[in-house]
Amino acid sequence: MFNGGHGGNVMGISRSRGWDWRGVLDLSASINPLGPSPLVRAAIIEAIECAAHYPEPGAPRLAAALAGRWQIDPAQILTGNGSTELIHFLARAWPQPEVTLAAPAFLEFHRVYPGARLAPFGRLPDTGLAVLSQPNNPTGSAVAFERLREWLLDTSQPVLLDESFIDFSGLPSAVTLTSRCPNLLVLRSLTKFYALPGLRVGALAGHPDLIARLREQRDPWAVNVLGEAAALAALSDREHAERTLQVIAKERIWLWKQLWKIPGLRACPSSANFFLFQMDSPAARLCDWLLERKVVVRDCSGWPGVEGQAVRFAIRTRAENQRFLGLLEEFFCAR
Repeated sequence: MFNGGHGGNVMGISRSRGWDWRGVLDLSASINPLGPSPLVRAAIIEAIECAAHYPEPGAPRLAAALAGRWQIDPAQILTGNGSTELIHFLARAWPQPEVTLAAPAFLEFHRVYPGARLAPFGRLPDTGLAVLSQPNNPTGSAVAFERLREWLLDTSQPVLLDESFIDFSGLPSAVTLTSRCPNLLVLRSLTKFYALPGLRVGALAGHPDLIARLREQRDPWAVNVLGEAAALAALSDREHAERTLQVIAKERIWLWKQLWKIPGLRACPSSANFFLFQMDSPAARLCDWLLERKVVVRDCSGWPGVEGQAVRFAIRTRAENQRFLGLLEEFFCAR
């Protein structure tokens, strides 16, 4: 059965069990293990005064900062209240008669496009909206950029490319192709790499004509003043970003080697900040067992395009990764 709920509900889980959420290791949400930039807290405190006023419509300061980072024009950027809000907005403002999801796909795409077809990237039809993720969620796999670039420049169909986790991967972004591809929209999340999920900040990049049409249908205050201040501070901290990339790259290699030492567990290669592994026994049993030990993971069994029993977990710090591996060894080796 398709497990259609979100991960990352550590507050709700902790409240229902009477736990302090700070004592729960949440591996169901793939967020920067280093947390927000040290600059974020001060930026939020300074911006609190602005909470008594409306935000500037369209968050133009944030759009300008993102345009500078991505080397595109600010007119090519539409900001939003997180990537999920933008997905729902697009389903309303950019309706498509046919939709194909490159499976497996983020559950929210199944929710907004319930009648969508499913196909692997290499067999996407050449009509209708094509939705794909780079890297993929929940597998962490990635398409070679040259192959993706060639396809994007060649196709005339509308494409929504979800790059919510690309900052962790070191892969090139397709945002620079948007000026040449009038029907391409690239979805970016600022909450995962910059560890701001509670503030909800995201953006779309696209051709200026397409973005202009979407902006006409947009609510004026999609990004609040605290979210914009936090995002601007996070974007300015290049040192924190570089340290994050180093930690994720190191831990991803180390975890990959350790996972394959555990019998009964088959890990998928990942370019993101999470891993998906398959197992022969029910994944729900492992998830419940871990939850009793205050560790939350993501049961992906039954997701369209995901085979068999599967679990996704986030890459964290070495100490947290070691704790999780110890529990996996205890569970699988005791059976």
